[in-house]
Amino acid sequence: MRDQVTMAAVSADTHPEQTTGNLEKIAYWVQQAAESGAELILFPELSLTGFIPNHPLKDHDSWLRSALVQARKIAEPLDGRSVTAVHTLARKHNILISVGLLEDAGNLLHNTQIILGPDGLVGRWRKMHVPMYEMPFYNGGGMPDVVQTPFGRIGINICFDALLPESTRLLALQNVEFVLFPFAADPPPATPQGWRQWAEPALAARCRENGVFGLACNLTGQINYAGANQNFHGGGLACDPSGEITAEWPVTTAEPTMLLTTFRQQSLQDARSQPEYLFPFRRPELYGPLAAIGEMDIRH
Repeated sequence: MRDQVTMAAVSADTHPEQTTGNLEKIAYWVQQAAESGAELILFPELSLTGFIPNHPLKDHDSWLRSALVQARKIAEPLDGRSVTAVHTLARKHNILISVGLLEDAGNLLHNTQIILGPDGLVGRWRKMHVPMYEMPFYNGGGMPDVVQTPFGRIGINICFDALLPESTRLLALQNVEFVLFPFAADPPPATPQGWRQWAEPALAARCRENGVFGLACNLTGQINYAGANQNFHGGGLACDPSGEITAEWPVTTAEPTMLLTTFRQQSLQDARSQPEYLFPFRRPELYGPLAAIGEMDIRH
């Protein structure tokens, strides 16, 4: 990576079927980030097309049928109008922008996070591990990529992916340096601090296990759509390769906010030079059973 790089993370209040308004909010924060010297700005999971609430209170069958229709309605392809609009913003402000969308991939939908730069699409990541309530809406993605940017190597784990160690390790095997963690999660208590208490142990562990920088942000706002609603409370953080939190969320209320942080190459070198740097101690020759399908034959 370069000597240092400044990034921004935004807790945005975007909504399904309000893509024009979502783009206006994204444009505002992109300008704020660019004026603050950020070279990359991270928006939450599904921030471009909107998150579909999945906690119905009434007839589940009726809700599901309606919600699936609405999901198809808001999904967009990677070369669609909204992605093109974000590319225009990236070119205008000479910045990398990471946004999430419900991706129309033809016969399947995916929860996808992309990075767009002045020259277009830099990379695409599809959520690999789909939690139970979200399974009706999209399919799990494949092997996550790591992309080379002017300031370092970047990969993405989307929300639930961050809770499973294998997700970040797949990126580390490709020499990732920065991992972006976009969330749309509503753990109690309903505050940015509540989100941090829930997310920080996993994020700090992923960064320490693999010797990588981490940047995270969470969706915010009340979402009512397709007969269900959820309330998200924002939050975010930055983590260094030793697992230490280096930038905390600047507000205590669930309002759209931006976190600005600078990552320095020296921190990466220091963490990877310590005896406690865990990545070199892997024993891949022992891990075959981890990838086996079915029951493992346990030998005593």
